[in-house]
Amino acid sequence: MEPMALVGILVGVLIGGVVVLFVLKGRKEAPQPQPAVVDLEKEARRAEEEALRLVREAQEKAESILKEADEKAQRIIEQAQSEAERLRKEFEEKKGELKELEENLLSKEKQLERKWETIERREEDIYRREREVREFERQVEARRKEILELEEKLLREQEEIKKLKEQETLELQRIASMTVEEAKEELLRRVEEESRLEAVKLMKRIEEEAKEKAELEAKRIVTTAVQRVSPQIAINYTTTSVELPSNEFKGRIIGREGRNIRTFELLTGVDLIIDDTPDVVTISSFDPLRREIAKEALERLIEDGRIHPARIEEIVDEVKKEMDEKIRKMGEETAFELGLHDINPGLYYYIGKLYFRTSYSQNVLLHSKEVAYLSGLMAEELGLDAKLAKRAGLLHDIGKAVSHELGGSHTDIGVELCKKYGEPDAVINAIKAHHEEEPVRYPEVALVCAADALSAARPGARRETLEAYLKRLEKLEEIVKSFKGVANAYAVQAGREVRVIVNPEEISDEEAYMLSRDIAKKIEEEMDYPGQIKVVVIRELRHVEYAK
Repeated sequence: MEPMALVGILVGVLIGGVVVLFVLKGRKEAPQPQPAVVDLEKEARRAEEEALRLVREAQEKAESILKEADEKAQRIIEQAQSEAERLRKEFEEKKGELKELEENLLSKEKQLERKWETIERREEDIYRREREVREFERQVEARRKEILELEEKLLREQEEIKKLKEQETLELQRIASMTVEEAKEELLRRVEEESRLEAVKLMKRIEEEAKEKAELEAKRIVTTAVQRVSPQIAINYTTTSVELPSNEFKGRIIGREGRNIRTFELLTGVDLIIDDTPDVVTISSFDPLRREIAKEALERLIEDGRIHPARIEEIVDEVKKEMDEKIRKMGEETAFELGLHDINPGLYYYIGKLYFRTSYSQNVLLHSKEVAYLSGLMAEELGLDAKLAKRAGLLHDIGKAVSHELGGSHTDIGVELCKKYGEPDAVINAIKAHHEEEPVRYPEVALVCAADALSAARPGARRETLEAYLKRLEKLEEIVKSFKGVANAYAVQAGREVRVIVNPEEISDEEAYMLSRDIAKKIEEEMDYPGQIKVVVIRELRHVEYAK
């Protein structure tokens, strides 16, 4: 029952009770017989008590109903609040989902735009090729017409020749008064003479063509032999062997589906050669520093026994960090070996790095030490400053430590390095003067120039073929790194292959395909090289998450 209905009933009961009281009171005031009055009073009191009881019960029920109504209202309010909170959370979740959907839509839109651009470029390429094909067809049709005209002209000339021969036969018969048989004999004699003359000319032309072909064939054979021999010469300077405890390590180095060897080559920039040679793995790279890092990392992996991509990456990073300290220490030992204790320690790293550079196959650090020793000895004999001569001799090629990384002349880079670390003017003059970029201003510098020539000119010190080979590989890597989105590039397989690692955030799969074609085209335009170069573009996307 509704609370308002109950309240109405209670009010009705109260009004009824009041009416009964008034009636009883009226009756009490009227003069009636005494016994009847007493009964009426009793009944009135009972009715009054009954009315009061009913009022109290009604009040209690009303209070109970109101209390239940309040509790029910409170429960309804709490349920409404809970429902409102749930709806708010659902709204927030839907809002987040809508935001993610919006971001996904934007990402898809960008991908579609990139794909559309790629399709447009391909369409342009197809249209260009169609134009080229149509132009080629027009050229072919023009050539066909020219050939038909030449055939017609040739037929006309043959007819004219035939007529001239008939006229010549008749004229011979008339002039010589010969018979047909005699004319035939005379004609055969003339034809024989002309044929003999044509045969001599033909023999001479065939002989000249044979000589020309023989010369071209000889050049081709010599060129092929040089190309086949040059890698054999270069490989002695571009490979390092690592011994294995047993032949089973070859399979572990390769890994499942080749993932270990691919990771190793990708991180180190070398080419790992695993052949039938027992217990030996060959590391091939034109960069000695890469080979040294790869050798050290591979030896540690073999010693550790755990060979998998994550461990390979960890070991290679450790070796690269340790190699920097090793290079710095090598430069410090070189300076102390020459007695140059006051060289700025900042130059130690660059001096040590010369050990991993070559100049015409000559180790640059060993060459610099030779120049320093020769300069010092000659300076002592002439009574000059031997220490300054040694210093200039050691640092005259310091720019080669980083010239392959920064680009530009190693003399300019060397001058900047030495000025940065406070080297004297004589050292600066030696760096520029040993390539005749400025005149010699100090007698010690003249000795450095002479020592540089002596060290480079001794038999077997330098090899032009290897230097050109290394410069070609360095240029190959520079061309590849000039493209946007390229993270790193490594020339392997003696320069017959270049591996390009791109940033997956910047380059999509379609763009990686186009990048390989663009790189190949630029290499064709800017480089001279034997054979062909394989361009491999690698796009690897990693997702890393940590369980906590």
